[in-house]
Amino acid sequence: MGRNVSAIFASFGHAKVYMVSRDIDKSESARDKAYQSVRAESVKNNMYPADYSMLEDCVKESDIVFESSAENWNVKSAVTAQIAEAAAKHMDECRNTVFCTGSSGLSITALSEIFPEELRRNYMGMHMFNPPYSMTLCEMTPTAHSNRELFEAAMDYCRSVLFRTVVEVKDSPAFLGNRIGFQFINSALQYAERYKDNGGIDYIDAILGPFTGRNMAPLMTSNFVGLDVHKAIADNLYQNTDDFAHEDFIFPEFADKLIAEGNLGRKSGGGLYKTVLHDSGAKIHLVYDIGAGIYRPVMKYTFPFAEAMIDAFHEGDYDKAFRVLTNNHSLEAKIGCGFLLKYVLYSLRATELVGYEISSADDAMAAGFNWCPPLAMIQAFGGTDSFATLCRERISPDILKRIDLANLLRRVEPSKYDYRRFVRAKR
Repeated sequence: MGRNVSAIFASFGHAKVYMVSRDIDKSESARDKAYQSVRAESVKNNMYPADYSMLEDCVKESDIVFESSAENWNVKSAVTAQIAEAAAKHMDECRNTVFCTGSSGLSITALSEIFPEELRRNYMGMHMFNPPYSMTLCEMTPTAHSNRELFEAAMDYCRSVLFRTVVEVKDSPAFLGNRIGFQFINSALQYAERYKDNGGIDYIDAILGPFTGRNMAPLMTSNFVGLDVHKAIADNLYQNTDDFAHEDFIFPEFADKLIAEGNLGRKSGGGLYKTVLHDSGAKIHLVYDIGAGIYRPVMKYTFPFAEAMIDAFHEGDYDKAFRVLTNNHSLEAKIGCGFLLKYVLYSLRATELVGYEISSADDAMAAGFNWCPPLAMIQAFGGTDSFATLCRERISPDILKRIDLANLLRRVEPSKYDYRRFVRAKR
């Protein structure tokens, strides 16, 4: 992620970027990989490999210092302390430097307080999403100490120079995008365990496929980002939040077992899914069978409700497709509809708690996950009144007791996104 963000600064920002890591060889390798990803000459020409022995000079010369170390407090605080020490030695040069972290959920205020008091005003969160070339969301988080003028200048830079979709969020666990996204993803992981005899992981992903508004199915997304990262986000939310979806953040035991065995996902060669080469050279796509504890070939599931929805999309009749979803009484349709309703409700509630504008959830999910945004999803269900009726019929009374549905929906406004561009006629 660090190299990809460096490439964003180098290519979109046309900035001279010092790419600092433990040793120069790692930095050179990272620069080369960044170039291979986008093939932009600006990446190759504007990125300068460096190591920690050069950190002080890099900090002194930079207008923005962006930290992108592992999402672990001990690691991040140690790296931040090194940056703070270098900045303190060059206070005059760093008086207007923006110091920021790419943390996906640690306390930005706590990190800022590692800096000398005079520089805490310069510190902020700048959380981009992976891969940043296609996911343009940038969550910007001020702290209790942030200088508002400098913070707004940084937001404008990200928006107008780096072409990010900027959302200001409060300093809260996992911020907004991951709070919403991982409620959905971790809940899907729990459902995979609950329905392991029906197929488990690929069964749930098949229910929540592209035809429901996700470019990548939720558990495939977990496999992409890594189970270790998924667990860190879910555990952080479970430990530090308390809302109506609190239990959705309990990380399943089988996934803990996969992590302990080193099966983290795509980055480790296998996790929830993995791909192996047959002797013939053909790729075989496998999925972890929770019940059997082994990998098996991914299954092709055929659900009548999904087939009918996809047929309606092919006809261009989107209203019909969502009527199919809400009127079908199969287990799979009920699971799919329930997930989407709760996704919208949780998005609206999370925006109240973490965001500043109701539209922030739409920007977060469209630009950070390429998922159909919640306000747009309400339109897919036929508008606010139809959505409210569905919630009263389908959502657990225990949840409805914990939220004021009428008040929550009172803030709803038309989405600037068209839900039809997110739902795909894909099996």
